[in-house]
Amino acid sequence: MKHILLPTDFSDNAFNAITYAMNFFKDEEVTFYLLNTFTPVSYHTGYLVENPNPYGMEDIAMMNSKRDVERIEERIKKEFANPKHSFVRLSAFNTLIGEIKEVVEKHDIDLVVMGTKGATGAKEVFIGTHTMYTIKKVNCPVIAVPSGYIYEEPKEILFPTDFNLNTHNRYLSLIKTICDKHASRLNILNAYYGEPLKEKQEEVKGFLDTYFSGNTHAFHIAEGVDVIEAVEDFEKKQKINLLIMIHNKHSFFENLLFKPVINQVAYHTNIPFLVVPSEERIR
Repeated sequence: MKHILLPTDFSDNAFNAITYAMNFFKDEEVTFYLLNTFTPVSYHTGYLVENPNPYGMEDIAMMNSKRDVERIEERIKKEFANPKHSFVRLSAFNTLIGEIKEVVEKHDIDLVVMGTKGATGAKEVFIGTHTMYTIKKVNCPVIAVPSGYIYEEPKEILFPTDFNLNTHNRYLSLIKTICDKHASRLNILNAYYGEPLKEKQEEVKGFLDTYFSGNTHAFHIAEGVDVIEAVEDFEKKQKINLLIMIHNKHSFFENLLFKPVINQVAYHTNIPFLVVPSEERIR
């Protein structure tokens, strides 16, 4: 049975991500952990000096959080009524990222699914702050679901890579499982800058070809453009339902994640994307 973490701030954006998760895992037995974290606005240093025992305020916030998480669970059960799914409600007085890290470890979480949207009025922002720091700080795969995205089965998956990945990555099996369960085609995309692949990169490419031999997959080359342009161009030509990336320590992912994109198309906000931590990051 899978253990999936669903952070929520009770917004439409958060419930949209929950809806995505319910559809994505509709045929699987899953325990979903519904997590809300809170920090009362008045809870700061000045308040603590004057009120060294502020538990009353924290208790009220906790009660409100537990009540609203229970309402979310009731709404999910009413709208989806899936006997394969069970739920655990979690409320915590903590920062979101800090609590996610604790929950991932304590409950052996396999995947985090959360909503994301760029900063207001800044479509070039790749992802929201909470999602960005979850990806950077939590050693667990994360599916980020854009605000307002309507679920589509991931029949066409885009996997951009520079072939500098560890073939022992424990989460490659997650990608394969997704391809198996959804009969997906995996499009493996490499941005070509005029230099041939090094021997190690060729070995990784060969490994991927073998590893996904039981799945429909294809290798693609984008010449003379950077990774972001390559992905955007590919999406224009092909209907992609899921973008998958491996979060490496080196510059490939860092450039992809943090490079500002002044582009009205803003491909990166249109579809869900799964970010997998590299083995080097986990270690």
